[in-house]
Amino acid sequence: MPEKITAENFINNLVETIADSVPKKKSVSFFEEEKKPVTSHFNRLFGRQKPIYNLLGGGKSADVLLWRNKKISAGVLTGATAIWVLFECLNYNFLSLVCYAVVLGMLAQFVWTNASSLINRAPAQVPRLVLPKDIFVSIGKSIGGEVNRDLKFLQDVSCGGNLKQFVLVVASLLVAAIIGSWCNFLTVIYIGFVAAHTLPVLYERYDDEVDDFVHRSLDQLQHNYRKLDAGFLSKIPKGNFKAKKYE
Repeated sequence: MPEKITAENFINNLVETIADSVPKKKSVSFFEEEKKPVTSHFNRLFGRQKPIYNLLGGGKSADVLLWRNKKISAGVLTGATAIWVLFECLNYNFLSLVCYAVVLGMLAQFVWTNASSLINRAPAQVPRLVLPKDIFVSIGKSIGGEVNRDLKFLQDVSCGGNLKQFVLVVASLLVAAIIGSWCNFLTVIYIGFVAAHTLPVLYERYDDEVDDFVHRSLDQLQHNYRKLDAGFLSKIPKGNFKAKKYE
């Protein structure tokens, strides 16, 4: 005898039929979907695979640049700002500032040494300030190494025959020359110092948005360059350049 069809059975059969006809997908919880990083759709800036902390070398320098210790980072930035204000806003010269600092140091040592006789105590031993000789040697080697590396890079670009790289380096130098005409060398250093203490920490916080924006901009630049190369640059005759090795 056929089973009596009720409204409840009919609804259950209908739901099972619809569920069988729909392709099954892997169930993913809402929280697992939220954990998926936005950057999986595009590469990191400059192809980096490590965190920005490791790219900055780690250690104390990265801690200062990324404001791991806010008191130290704020103190370093405040000191740089004070130096820039003294030289640029108050128009102090380096020699005069050094002389004033030496005079203040000598006055402090003079008072320290002679104050003991006024209060009937033994003469105080003034600590001696001695800079190690190795520090000047290491600074000179570091500066010399960086200068030689930059000179080698510029010579390789000039003799390599890569027109795109050559134009990019020349344009960067012209932009630097224009910026240098607007302000002096100390102001340029200060701007770079402030940028080093603000841009990395902002990039660490908003790295996904910055990477997306930069890659979209690079794609647009590459599209414009391909159009320029097809219309003009590809018609320029290219010579054979041989890079010389400099020891």
